[in-house]
Amino acid sequence: MDGAQCRLSNPHSNAAVDLNGDCLADMFLVCDEDNGSDKYFQIWINNKEDGFALAQLGRFPRGMRSVTFGDIDRDGTIDMLFVTCDSVSNGSGIGSGCNMNIAYNKQLPLCSSTATQNIKNGKRVCRLPTDLCVADPDFQFDLRESPDNPDFVRIPISDIFPFRQGAPTPHLLVTDTSHNPPLPLPIRIGDANQDGFPDILAILASGNDRTPQMAYSVHCGKGVAGCDVNGRGRRGFQALKKGGEILTGITDARSAVFMDIDEDGTLDIMVQRTGSQGQGKVSFIQNNFYYDAFFLKAVVLNGACGSGLCATPNSSDKYHPFGVSYSGATYKYTVLDTSGRRAAAEVGQLPQTAYHSLLTPYAYFGLGRTNNYIENLFVGSTKHSDQHFINMEGVIPNSKLVIIPPLGNDDASWRKELYLRPGEWIPWVTLTVVAATVLLAIIVFVLHLSEKREDELERRRASHHINFDAL
Repeated sequence: MDGAQCRLSNPHSNAAVDLNGDCLADMFLVCDEDNGSDKYFQIWINNKEDGFALAQLGRFPRGMRSVTFGDIDRDGTIDMLFVTCDSVSNGSGIGSGCNMNIAYNKQLPLCSSTATQNIKNGKRVCRLPTDLCVADPDFQFDLRESPDNPDFVRIPISDIFPFRQGAPTPHLLVTDTSHNPPLPLPIRIGDANQDGFPDILAILASGNDRTPQMAYSVHCGKGVAGCDVNGRGRRGFQALKKGGEILTGITDARSAVFMDIDEDGTLDIMVQRTGSQGQGKVSFIQNNFYYDAFFLKAVVLNGACGSGLCATPNSSDKYHPFGVSYSGATYKYTVLDTSGRRAAAEVGQLPQTAYHSLLTPYAYFGLGRTNNYIENLFVGSTKHSDQHFINMEGVIPNSKLVIIPPLGNDDASWRKELYLRPGEWIPWVTLTVVAATVLLAIIVFVLHLSEKREDELERRRASHHINFDAL
């Protein structure tokens, strides 16, 4: 790694995540300034065998806490979400004057169609749906808060989670002081309603209460947090109200994360608690909302054996291993919605693992409403080979995909396994098909008997016919 030195922050938000769009995980470092209070970031691009090269350096706003990565606006690039606070109490870990900041990744946009000319005057102007893993060397994060910079948005936490009239002003819990040493608490993201846009989960502190709260990512409009006074912007956020009473009933939360507890394809919530309410140290909240949308789970594994089968020591038995999840694996996909519009999104697998990040070992992404297969799914690994990614076409939604890249320098094909989850509607569909088949069989049988009866009558009439010419 040749470039400027970095004194890592403690705590930090370092990550292995694709930031230049080539489906190869880069290195994101959070560094301390010389004064010890301000922070800046370094982005090191992964050049495979040539190592890492410093591509960008930028300064965070004062009071920066933790960074989270996700495709906030569903444009096929990984964005940066982080919290800034005016002050944080060392004893309680509660931040005052906190804001949620979103720095959108400025990269090549998705071409409007496959027939679009993506190169003009010798320069690439957009990415074709079949070229999602082409790097953009001019990618950039611009953290300037300015009216002429639409790629950076600052949203007060009080705008996302407004407090009730007469109630104490809620603040953001940014540090879990019940743990020694204290743990940073970033804003968690996850697509809870499967619309393709990450939603957010945070812990709010009001008095002695610590309550988990969730907010949906919504289209911009007037009065929506994250949008300007005219209702313009990339994405806005609205707090969950109806159906979220079980969250507001928890007042001793330490942290909260998204996970699919019951493996039904929707993200549930796990809340770690102090136990002061006498309801245990961990609570699981099931997501039982119905969303007319699809999802996909995918996991890239390191593969324990290259052939797919491992031999048991001192035995002839063989077993089928899976290995462990690849940190830094990347997924990019395009999908058509019900109106035929194409959208692209990017998801990283295990970009961060420190400080109880509690990310799922697989990548989960909502597909929104679609009546088609996933058009293109690009899967990238950190493997240093000529082809570090694959393109899969026609992947079935509502399924789980397991991908194992070739081991070492082996150029063999990637192993892919698709697991379909039987839905609750399968028995009803089966019953409907059986009933329709029986009904059609009855109709065919009745028509067959009627035709047979007509043939018999015709035969009898023919046998009684008198041939007068023969007389």
